[in-house]
Amino acid sequence: MSSLFIYIFTCYFFLLILKTYRTLWRYAGVREILTVVNSLIIANLLYLIYFLFFLNTQWPFTLMLFLCLCSILAISGFRVFLITKHQWRSVRSHSHKRVLIIGAGVAGTRVADQIISTKELDYTPIGFIDDDPKKQNLEILGIPVLGERADIKNVINRNKITDIIIAMPSVHQSEIREIVNVCKKTKANVKILPPIEKVIKGKISFHEIRDINLKDLIGREIIQPTERLKEYLFNKCVLITGAGGSIGSELAMQVAQCEPKSLTLLGHGENSIFNIGLRIKEKFPHVKTNLIITDIQDKHLIEQAFRQYRPHIVFHAAAHKHVPLMELNERAAVQNNIFGTKILAQASKKFGAERFVLISTDKAVHPVNIMGMTKRIGEMIIQYYSTESSTKFSIVRFGNVLESSGSVIPIFKHQIESGGPVTVTHPDMVRYFMTIPEAVQLVLEAGALSEGGEVFVLDMGEPVRIDDLAKNLIRLYGYEPGVDIPIQYTGIRPGEKLNETLFYENEKIGPTPHPNIVIAIPLNNQVPHLLMNIEQLERTLLQSSGNIRPILMEIIQNQLEF
Repeated sequence: MSSLFIYIFTCYFFLLILKTYRTLWRYAGVREILTVVNSLIIANLLYLIYFLFFLNTQWPFTLMLFLCLCSILAISGFRVFLITKHQWRSVRSHSHKRVLIIGAGVAGTRVADQIISTKELDYTPIGFIDDDPKKQNLEILGIPVLGERADIKNVINRNKITDIIIAMPSVHQSEIREIVNVCKKTKANVKILPPIEKVIKGKISFHEIRDINLKDLIGREIIQPTERLKEYLFNKCVLITGAGGSIGSELAMQVAQCEPKSLTLLGHGENSIFNIGLRIKEKFPHVKTNLIITDIQDKHLIEQAFRQYRPHIVFHAAAHKHVPLMELNERAAVQNNIFGTKILAQASKKFGAERFVLISTDKAVHPVNIMGMTKRIGEMIIQYYSTESSTKFSIVRFGNVLESSGSVIPIFKHQIESGGPVTVTHPDMVRYFMTIPEAVQLVLEAGALSEGGEVFVLDMGEPVRIDDLAKNLIRLYGYEPGVDIPIQYTGIRPGEKLNETLFYENEKIGPTPHPNIVIAIPLNNQVPHLLMNIEQLERTLLQSSGNIRPILMEIIQNQLEF
């Protein structure tokens, strides 16, 4: 009897020392169970030593070892039972949302554990989906793995799933997009876990799980900024044209983060310039901001701005870029995109700007519309001045940006919110997309890499069918394409192409130090008779007669044939 008392006392002593009695077991987890097991193992090892060397008993050693193991299983098992009973009773008595977790790895397990252990969450985890064949038909935290990615739709229908959580933060964005597209074809609500950085830092929280957005549907990877940005923008005078627009305003915000000496925001829309100036002042009060309301076609006011503020770096984002609208307003496109660019380039050369970055477009490659033609000639102007000036002139060419003013996304959103139909020009039309912050960040990176005369082309990822984009956006709103919201095909509009490309055939593609930026190197950088041709174009406009389009095409063709 005394030996039993010693055994009980030894176990109790180590459980007490390791503070297991201070644990609130309804909220305990694996760590607390391991603490109990460890304390019991230590106690039993000490008792076995006592049993072997100090007790004069006929009990077999194997029997004593069996009793020790039983005590460990009994005490720790009882606590596991208490935890499981409380958690499942709590979840099942309060929840009505049935959750399927995509991903049975560390992240998915943590999400499931938080759902089970947090009483306030109105969810019941029904199962996991995971492509690992070793996990099939197993249970994690008492929750079964119900199948692979291909089984998602059947699992949702069979188990009456109301909500889906994608817990795969380290998976490539293209795979996430595929999973999202499958999930959005069901009636379940879809949410996604934060980026892998938060998972690594142990910051997974159920409350940080967010709804799927358009960026997830596009499948763009997150790009991390480099130290180059702050180094070349720090303590510099920066001028941004078109600063009130989608790209220009994001440029202003990202440049302000790099602590420039001054930031000059130039545009012709007073409300948009005022608003971005107010945002900069609120978020970056230490940055000296100059607001200028003028048109880039006004040479006198542009030179006055350069003379007064002496910018070291110029980002030229101002442009007329709406393709069908510019087909109807050819002269406006020419005056803004060609003559305005020329005026800014001349002012940059005259007042000694260090760098000039023109923001161009994929529509400047083999252009068939007025907007693309004028942007291509704008590129040619910048290439010309790069050979005539100490200013490092460069061009950044990329495709469409999500939710920029005039882009297809706001139009689709308005049509969906109005009940449809959503108008798509052609079921096979394909475009490249990236987010505005990503595009702007790469524009700044390209500016840092410039040595003069380059055409930097941004990695736009995989092209996206506009028809798929429209359907995914409809599903994002919780509707079924063609059922709740009709899709209407209207035909290709004037000046549009089914596909866009980012390079000319005579441009060699060269790498840069940045993995998401390449250089399109023309076989010949010379632009013969360019200024003469532009003067002819100006005379045609002044005469208010003559067809502009053939002149634009001739200027571009001359450069390609040279």
